Amino acid sequence: MRESNLQPIKMRYGIVGMSDGLNRALDIAIQVASTDLSVLIQGESGVGKEAIPRIIHDNSVRKHQKYFAINCGSIPEGTIESELFGHVKGAFTGAIGEREGYFGAANKGTLFLDEVGELPLPTQARLLRVLETGEYIRVGSSDVMKTDVRIIAATNVNLQKAISEGKFREDLYYRLATIPISMPPLRERGRDIELLFKKFASDFAEKYHLTPIQLTDDARQLLLQYKWPGNIRQLKNVAEQISIINKDRVITAEALYQFGISNDTTAGTGLILANQTQQGQGRYSYENEREMLFQILSNLGKDVKELKEMMNHKDGLSQPHEVHESHNEVRIEKQPQIIQQPARDPYVQVYGSTQFIESEDIPTAETYTEPVPRSMRELEEQNIKESLKRNHGNRGKTARELGISERTLYRKIKNYGLDN
Repeated sequence: MRESNLQPIKMRYGIVGMSDGLNRALDIAIQVASTDLSVLIQGESGVGKEAIPRIIHDNSVRKHQKYFAINCGSIPEGTIESELFGHVKGAFTGAIGEREGYFGAANKGTLFLDEVGELPLPTQARLLRVLETGEYIRVGSSDVMKTDVRIIAATNVNLQKAISEGKFREDLYYRLATIPISMPPLRERGRDIELLFKKFASDFAEKYHLTPIQLTDDARQLLLQYKWPGNIRQLKNVAEQISIINKDRVITAEALYQFGISNDTTAGTGLILANQTQQGQGRYSYENEREMLFQILSNLGKDVKELKEMMNHKDGLSQPHEVHESHNEVRIEKQPQIIQQPARDPYVQVYGSTQFIESEDIPTAETYTEPVPRSMRELEEQNIKESLKRNHGNRGKTARELGISERTLYRKIKNYGLDN
């Protein structure tokens, strides 16, 4: 069919593009509309498959009858047969009344089964029977029901692979694919990408009362080179983001880089905004990711340090003093490491442990007496209590004073039952 003959269809359904793949899909849809043959639409997610069944229904003899579009992937496996085929009262827990089901409600009309590849195998067997005989049985009933429904199915799943893996019935595939229609991915539609972007940009400018954005030549080339893994849906999202966020209404390739659009064939989905360096050479900046990783490593380092200190204490390597007595002489060979603290609240820390004592209570050679042994747990618990008290319960300040991370402090507070 000529492009001029397809143009009224495109205008009616808001379809933009002139690529051969798109025109062929529309041409097949128009030709098959007057028949009752089953149609299987295949294509990647986001390519616009949902427009095809609407075109087929509206140009068929069933156009004045009901049209239902069902997303098979969004219906829980336990209820999908009830949704499609209906049920009788008492068929299962919660079935307080009868349900007609989509096949009954769509009688004489059209039923569009989107994501048909997600159907469970038992449901596939029942669907095959409806396609072959027009008969089905409601859940919990033994009465055979009749329906006259045209089935149009769509999937982004490779059904041939699913068949080889035993996830999809081969006989159902051939029954659905009486007329196959393939929707091309956006990356294969050439100049349609630019046309769609301009259309979306114009729509969003009108919606949000903004000045329409325009593309420079390098930006156009970048749009054509990008692989668009999310297809039309992704392009629409990017156009909306740029229309709202970008202050400059003339969009360059450098501006597109900031929205994840790259000519790198290994680029990701492009839906996450990438940080761009001020030089703007089209390369991503992973500064935020690096900072996050450094923070994680820093916290991990603190935890390892604390664990090492606890092991040193356990091995007796952090005793505050080593005292030798000879001829009634008391001699202290090790003095505690002094940590400078504010003059108004002087404290000392003993060899990295968590025990704090008043500076005026530091023993001298004349006053020293052997301290009563206390467990490491008791010392640590007492220290945390005192630090929390000094900081009026502020855990952030307490963690900084103790030289540990807030996460570690929270864990210790919980372990010692101090969270009350």
